[in-house]
Amino acid sequence: MDYDQLDQTIEALCHGEQDTVALMATVACEIHHAHPLSDWTGFYRVTGPELLKIGPYQGAHGCLVIPFSRGVCGAAARTGRIQLVPDVEAFPDHIACSSTTRSEIVLPVRNGEGWLLGVLDLDSNTPAAFTEEDAARLQALLDRTFRDAV
Repeated sequence: MDYDQLDQTIEALCHGEQDTVALMATVACEIHHAHPLSDWTGFYRVTGPELLKIGPYQGAHGCLVIPFSRGVCGAAARTGRIQLVPDVEAFPDHIACSSTTRSEIVLPVRNGEGWLLGVLDLDSNTPAAFTEEDAARLQALLDRTFRDAV
């Protein structure tokens, strides 16, 4: 995956934008089309205390509601840490929104004030599809893109 090109594209498309949903829609689309192993790419937004609801995404349907207490997305929201899961079957309390998903990466999305806006979730039908490089580069991209989000 060409992260330098992805960074340039997202910067060009999102420069000056502050609306969280507009940013999420653009980022989900660009990452989905850039990452060769991502079968589902999208955001879950914080909509209430310890509650995530589906946001902009690319791919088949996703789960509509995820509490912070459940699944990979909930773990990322609850802990504020990236969840890199090479085998979803081995993750305790994994929520199977799709029966074909084999691996997943979920990253927290915060604005510049540190508010948790949601999480970015990438699912793959390929085992161990995501790497430490994906984690580092995607988190840096999210931190830059959502810095001024409201």
